[in-house]
Amino acid sequence: MKPRTLRLLDRLAAALLLLWAGAALGFGLLAPLLFRELPSRDLAGHLAGLMVARLDWTAWGAFGLAGILSWGTRWLAEMKEEVIGPLRLWSAAWLVALVMCLASSAVVTPKLGEIRARMGAPVDTLSPTSPDRIAYDKAHGLSRQLFFLRILLALGLAGTVGLLPGRQAGEPTA
Repeated sequence: MKPRTLRLLDRLAAALLLLWAGAALGFGLLAPLLFRELPSRDLAGHLAGLMVARLDWTAWGAFGLAGILSWGTRWLAEMKEEVIGPLRLWSAAWLVALVMCLASSAVVTPKLGEIRARMGAPVDTLSPTSPDRIAYDKAHGLSRQLFFLRILLALGLAGTVGLLPGRQAGEPTA
């Protein structure tokens, strides 16, 4: 693949990652407003949960497409070398992001929904020592950590995609 084509694909991959990170940061700024302005914390939590579920699925698209656009031919070229190069490090971070997407969308978010359904009452009406409240708070904390780590990975991957090798070894530069 020509270096010019690789640069274009890298820019597209960076744009996808930055777009998702911007949406996630926007949600991070909007969520406190939901809890402050809506009449019920339960309603605010329900809306925030719906938004997080959508962001989880769009994260799959952003990280997945960015990896496909910037990774394919370069991986094969670097496999011929016996060193850990920038592509392998970028690929490891990309795979970590995909594992976080899987954990969030397939484990944590469904668990939060299950706990909320089992509660039968708004979260803030339960005692802080209630087993359901404790389980919900733990799952919610994990969800927040995965969310912000994915934002950092999106920004890091977008910022470093331009540092990936521009051509395969032995390929002419023109």
